[in-house]
Amino acid sequence: MWELVRAGGWVMIPILLCSLGAVAIVAERLWSLRRTRIVPPDLLPQVQQWIKNNQLTDEALIRLRRHSPLGKVLAAGLASRHLDRAAVKESIEDAGRHEVHELERYLNTLGTIASISPLLGLLGTVFGMIRMFAALTSAGVGNPADLAHGIAEALITTAAGLIVAIPALAMHRYLRGRVAEIVVEMEVATITLISTLYGTAMPSGSAAPRRRVAKPAPAVAS
Repeated sequence: MWELVRAGGWVMIPILLCSLGAVAIVAERLWSLRRTRIVPPDLLPQVQQWIKNNQLTDEALIRLRRHSPLGKVLAAGLASRHLDRAAVKESIEDAGRHEVHELERYLNTLGTIASISPLLGLLGTVFGMIRMFAALTSAGVGNPADLAHGIAEALITTAAGLIVAIPALAMHRYLRGRVAEIVVEMEVATITLISTLYGTAMPSGSAAPRRRVAKPAPAVAS
């Protein structure tokens, strides 16, 4: 392996650095983008239970913010629950944009690695061809070792660039898709929260939320 790296010339150094960066980013994002960490399935039912039992205290909101990214978004909406529905939605959207930015961390870097790795391989190919033609100019065809070295440099760097770029591009698309799915799940959870607070029948432009008071059950005739 080390002989291949040496044969590829100095262009192999940035290609190897790109490969290490891609592996580190993919590993970190796969760990960070776990659904159980971002959108825990039992969090929304617990928050709905707090709302129904009138247990939304400041301490509960602090614990909710520290729980998960979904908890931060829900806590932002619940902190504004005394305002109208539009204000609650705006608070949720502001918190959601911040969390989406966190979910997409390092993905642009991974996409950049996937884009520049083939270009680095192409650059190595150009240098290999230059070395080969320089050998032809100085020694003619009498020194096949110099010709072989130039050809090897061209082919090795091209292959190395593609080996790094193809998995990086595939993982970039996969992680983008995972982020999109998580964002949809968070949107569904926030819509459910707003419905729990205000009821689905309440128009979005209403001035203030109406508290729903449970009606007493009708007496059963004996």
